[in-house]
Amino acid sequence: MSPIATSTTRYSRILGTGSFLPADRVTNQALADRLAADGVETSDDWIVERTGIRARHFAAPDQTASDLALPAAQAALEAAGIAAEEIDLIIVATSTPDMVFPSTACMLQKKLGVHGCAAFDVQAVCSGFVYALSVADSMIKSGAANKALIVGAEVFSRILDFKDRTTCVLFGDGAGAVVLGASSEPGILATELHADSRHVDVLCTPGTVAGGQVLGSPFLKMDGQAVFKLAVGVLEKVARSVLEKAGLTEADLDWLIPHQANIRIMQGTAKKLKLDLNKLIATVDEHGNTSAASVPLALDVAVRNGRIQRGDTLMLEGVGGGFTWGAALLKY
Repeated sequence: MSPIATSTTRYSRILGTGSFLPADRVTNQALADRLAADGVETSDDWIVERTGIRARHFAAPDQTASDLALPAAQAALEAAGIAAEEIDLIIVATSTPDMVFPSTACMLQKKLGVHGCAAFDVQAVCSGFVYALSVADSMIKSGAANKALIVGAEVFSRILDFKDRTTCVLFGDGAGAVVLGASSEPGILATELHADSRHVDVLCTPGTVAGGQVLGSPFLKMDGQAVFKLAVGVLEKVARSVLEKAGLTEADLDWLIPHQANIRIMQGTAKKLKLDLNKLIATVDEHGNTSAASVPLALDVAVRNGRIQRGDTLMLEGVGGGFTWGAALLKY
């Protein structure tokens, strides 16, 4: 890595990526068979046509978000060529934490066998990884950290109502990670984060724990049409905004890596940006919607299969409940 220059020229760059999927791969047909046993009708054709999803992975009953985060983090550390002891910041983006507290980031720190560095969770649902990346970038640029581990990890299968075919077919479990390091060369070029609480009800899990019981519903609720309309509009706008911040245009993009929720939303965003669909990284067909894990999962897949090369310009985008959204433009 290049020597660190003065604070006015201090940047952050991705040093390595990693990901992990639980072993249980559930195809649409397998899920349809499971739902049929409970009197809920769906089919592979119905799911593929509306979402582009063909399979997803579900965690084992004893697997937690930090259990999925650990191998993803280890793979990213190995790719970066650094030891866990060198990390001075751990951020986990998750909406399905191991417990109320301590944070999943602290649980991950323990499983990595290290201690002392700052560790905390970010909760912005499906935008969580982009939020966490932006926070880590700011901390590295300010000198508050030098090497950061950022992980998106989710076990959404725990909060799905398998009697609601409009939501239970969409989500999966998994984890993705990056190691971000200080550099004298620009890596993350621009980020932007937003939230609009007027839409808190369109995607939420409204239950809470009190007095030893769950108050409200512990299951994910979603207004699919409202989410679709909001997502396409805000993703195009925030993408153009970060490009403008960096002094670039759509023509400068090598790859678009949006939140992997629905292939129609993803393709719609690419078309609005006038991007060839060959520049769209899509893993939603095999992963489903893994919330905060979806962007780093897709990033790692594309890095490891050779599509993304050093020097490529990437646009990462997230959109999720809150209603939250954001984008990060970076030179890989």
